Amino acid sequence: MGVRDYRDLIVWQKSMDLVTEVYRLTRGFPREELFGLTSQVRRAAVSIPSNIAEGQARQSTAEFRRFLSIAQGSRAEVETQLLIAVRLNYSTESDVQTAVSLLTEIQKMLAVLQTRLQ
Repeated sequence: MGVRDYRDLIVWQKSMDLVTEVYRLTRGFPREELFGLTSQVRRAAVSIPSNIAEGQARQSTAEFRRFLSIAQGSRAEVETQLLIAVRLNYSTESDVQTAVSLLTEIQKMLAVLQTRLQ
């Protein structure tokens, strides 16, 4: 049975889990970062499932691949921003471990999906 809806994609579901985790993590960031790193990492996290959904909804393989590539870029952006948060002591490595694990899973799933769509 094929994918009829983006919500059927496990990578989309994992990306939604990541959004929840990023919002949980960023609640502990300093208040002065609300319009800085907090906002940026949240937007990048939201971008991942959003681009997966938009690409799948376009019903064009080429468009879907393009949006998966954008999602992959946003994934790298979130990972980088979480590493920045650790360096700035807004979080610890153990605090971000769940998010980093999800990011690794998402990266692999996106790569497999992109390959299958070629």
